[in-house]
Amino acid sequence: MSGTEGVGVSAPVKSQKAIGGVRRKFQPWNDPNAIPLIRFENVTKRFGDFVAVNDVSLDIHEREFFSLLGPSGCGKTTLMRMLAGFEEPTSGRITLGGKDLAGVPPYERPTNMMFQSYALFPHMTVADNIAFGLKMDGMPKAQIGERVAQMLKLVKLEQFSARKPHQLSGGQRQRVALARAVAKQPKVLLLDEPLGALDKKLREETQFELMDIQVELGITFVIVTHDQEEAMTMSDRIAVMDHGKLIQVATPGEIYEQPNSKYVADFIGNINIFEGKVAERAGSTVSIASAATGRTFTVESNERVSVGQTAYLAVRPEKMRISFDAPATDINALGGEVFDIGYLGDWTNYVVDIPGLDKRIRVSTANMSRFVERPISWEDKVHVSFAPDAGVLLTK
Repeated sequence: MSGTEGVGVSAPVKSQKAIGGVRRKFQPWNDPNAIPLIRFENVTKRFGDFVAVNDVSLDIHEREFFSLLGPSGCGKTTLMRMLAGFEEPTSGRITLGGKDLAGVPPYERPTNMMFQSYALFPHMTVADNIAFGLKMDGMPKAQIGERVAQMLKLVKLEQFSARKPHQLSGGQRQRVALARAVAKQPKVLLLDEPLGALDKKLREETQFELMDIQVELGITFVIVTHDQEEAMTMSDRIAVMDHGKLIQVATPGEIYEQPNSKYVADFIGNINIFEGKVAERAGSTVSIASAATGRTFTVESNERVSVGQTAYLAVRPEKMRISFDAPATDINALGGEVFDIGYLGDWTNYVVDIPGLDKRIRVSTANMSRFVERPISWEDKVHVSFAPDAGVLLTK
């Protein structure tokens, strides 16, 4: 992100060193000897009769970029507020660095929180906003000046140090809030929907900047978001929540490609789900009989299922093919009619009516050529198909 007032760019500004090598090797959750920095142990939070967080156990490791993801009311913000000390668990225990946080007030915890509103002091300059927490902690004036200079350089706002918040763009205010939050060098930075106030292009650009800064500082980031794309882009791991419970905790790739339930599959991105009964199992090949389509689908899966059991076949739109011509094989092939089309430039999304299905299916194709001899259009009769290894077999 440059210092310009929210001007978009075609790609993120290059950092001096790529972080891919660091993130690729960072997998402490797979190390049985790794000791988590943060532990939620059977944590429940009730507000009267309402259970906001329901018996959650979760480990977060040092230097991890961790996302709490879910719809409004799922408990993710309450979980973060308990970690910050703004709420106390009704039952269970939260530890940070091996220390039980029960009864520890927010200002004595090695955490800092960055809010969606940024909560900057309007009468203070950028530099004074960043310095505020350091002054409250009694840091010597010379050290404050040095730390503020470091933070301004980190977020690329050196030339804006004397400006007031109202003289900055939304993206610049967001960076001031980030600099103020990390200036005190907390062990954990808590971010509550930090990019929600930014426009789409600036938000996408800032996601990469946050990743770079997090790796450079070595601080554990825990972010609350309802934006699936945001969580998928930035996180080392994601916890998907619903009604106060953890549904799945895994890396972005595992969450997307190996969801453990219909809820996770449907919540993360677009997906087509076919319900049916297990008709046959031969090694890793499972046949699913779909009464709605009158077809039997084939999927490669190691999921434990038995003949006659209800099962769901989930297929991402980009893993499906669409064409005028029938595929060479009849396996996992359906005929239908194009109901709607969404052209996105790099991708085209097709919404297709399939006889017997109460929901239309989605097919996404990459636009790798500028010209197509006969583009698929509305109300065209088409064939959609997918390979046996393209889908995921789910039982719940």
